Amino acid sequence: MSGELLAPHALLERLRAEGSTRYHDRHPFNLRMHAGELSKPALQRWVQNRFYYQTRIPIKDALILSKSDDPGFRRLWIHRLHDHDGTSEREGGLAEWLALARAVGLDETDVRSCRRVLPGVRYACDAYVDLVRSRSLVEAVASSLSEHFAPSIMRARVAAWEKHYPWVDQSALQYFRQRVPRATRDAEEAIDFVTRNAATRALQEACVQALVDKCAILWAILDCVAEAE
Repeated sequence: MSGELLAPHALLERLRAEGSTRYHDRHPFNLRMHAGELSKPALQRWVQNRFYYQTRIPIKDALILSKSDDPGFRRLWIHRLHDHDGTSEREGGLAEWLALARAVGLDETDVRSCRRVLPGVRYACDAYVDLVRSRSLVEAVASSLSEHFAPSIMRARVAAWEKHYPWVDQSALQYFRQRVPRATRDAEEAIDFVTRNAATRALQEACVQALVDKCAILWAILDCVAEAE
């Protein structure tokens, strides 16, 4: 796209506007979850399928790291791998998600195997990895800006699960609680990088499209889980 380069604040507002209307907090499945309308099997199906998405996150972050020649950027970004993989077997976001799986009554070994992941969920999650692999560094970083909208949904999710699903041990909601500060920090880092490095209007629009595409992937995951009921 030709046109005048957007100022950083204008690009941020454009990203916010596009992302906020497409983020999966508005998906009917999430609305039902937060209203306390999901059955135990529905919650289990979501937790089991969403684990596959969680396993793709450190892979896409490793791909983003591999795209950069800048040690400063790599030092900034690498904590995301540690956040999800941890520094030991029972640490990090993946371990926290498995704790949630156990708390909703799933077998951890079965969840880890990903053998029950719905084909559509697997396709959507793999599409996110392909998106990051195929786009430029700044576009790949921009796709992660769905995290900008994550803190509010995580706060809502903790409150909803505590109120409507008391049979789930509250200590197992740690992943949701931890995502509030982590996603806030991660989004701020990504916003700063994108607004500084999207140096043409065409690249700015490509960054917006990357975020739109990521939001569509999150929406598609929930479509598949909901349709399996």
